[in-house]
Amino acid sequence: MNYILFDGPSRDQLLPFTYTRPVADIRVGILTIREKWQLALTSTITTVTEDYLSEKYPMVELEENVMINASVLPNDSLVKQVQVLKANQAIYYKEELIAFFTTEDQEHINLETYQKIECSEEPVSIEHTWDIFAKNGLAIEADFKALTKDRKSQLLPESNNVINPSQVFIEEGAKLEFATLNASSGPIYIGKDAEIMEGSIIRGPFALCDHATVKLGAKIYGPTTIGPHSKVGGEVNNSVLFGYSNKGHDGFLGNSVLGEWCNLGADTNNSNLKNNYAEVRLWDYETEGFARTGLQFCGLMMGDHSKCGINTMFNTGTVVGVSSNIFGSGFPRNFVPSFSWGGSSGYTTYLTKKAFEVSKIVMDRRGIEFTEEDAQILSHVFDLTKKYRKE
Repeated sequence: MNYILFDGPSRDQLLPFTYTRPVADIRVGILTIREKWQLALTSTITTVTEDYLSEKYPMVELEENVMINASVLPNDSLVKQVQVLKANQAIYYKEELIAFFTTEDQEHINLETYQKIECSEEPVSIEHTWDIFAKNGLAIEADFKALTKDRKSQLLPESNNVINPSQVFIEEGAKLEFATLNASSGPIYIGKDAEIMEGSIIRGPFALCDHATVKLGAKIYGPTTIGPHSKVGGEVNNSVLFGYSNKGHDGFLGNSVLGEWCNLGADTNNSNLKNNYAEVRLWDYETEGFARTGLQFCGLMMGDHSKCGINTMFNTGTVVGVSSNIFGSGFPRNFVPSFSWGGSSGYTTYLTKKAFEVSKIVMDRRGIEFTEEDAQILSHVFDLTKKYRKE
């Protein structure tokens, strides 16, 4: 069977992260949503997404296709329901479309004619940016179970202080010495060739993905995910780094999400709780205003390729778009548009020519090419977000 993940109605609620990727490639837990479905269905899965992303993330469409809402995470019962779908059947949870089996091309699908099947249990859905960290604990536990089933962990070096070692799994090539790992409140997963340096203290649920690094003396509270090739130091609480991003120094990051190719300067701190303990409001790209989150704790949302200088301070519930560069004293405002250059004293436009030069250097350092596809996507994002910048 050919499986395709579609962006669904939550796509705009997941900006700025979905400016540069399909919903399916959001990381929550250990794996991206696409990787979760591929593991569950033992099948390669493509995506249908925005036109400007489709060259980098192409869709493979056959005569028979099962379409799956990419904001929904797989579970055992849902996977079984998806696997036995027949043509012109659709799975719903209440009014939310989960999946459907179609023999029609994308332009001629009429779901009103499909047989409606109720989802057997409520799925976990990533519908808002803050769901990425708020539901990260559930996702880590599910991914840990799926990835470690019928497998044996590498041995834990004796120098480490470990609580509940049965819930610690170490992949081949990982290095850790003289660290404290407490898996009593959730599993700890250490990916291939990852490293936890001496003196680090980690409380699960926690995922350190392949080739990622926890630096000397870091303090990390779960549920937290450090994506592939990322580096983290200082204090981190309930946060997700997608991959190739760095918070390499002291400072606090809490209840936050960083996309790819982000960098936080030394002693960067974010607030995750308002002084009056009030509900946090967060910039909503769909309404172009600040939306209620229902959360008391909510920190920083930073899109791909954005960076900040040393001693940067972010207010509670700050959203930074794609490819912005923030620096200087004082608190930046709590919505920083994409391709902004500056800080609390004001912004100018970070022109694509300069932004692309930096992206190329940053990616070259990790042995990854900044391609023409990447440039075209970011150019499109620059145009899409022009209305938010004062130019």
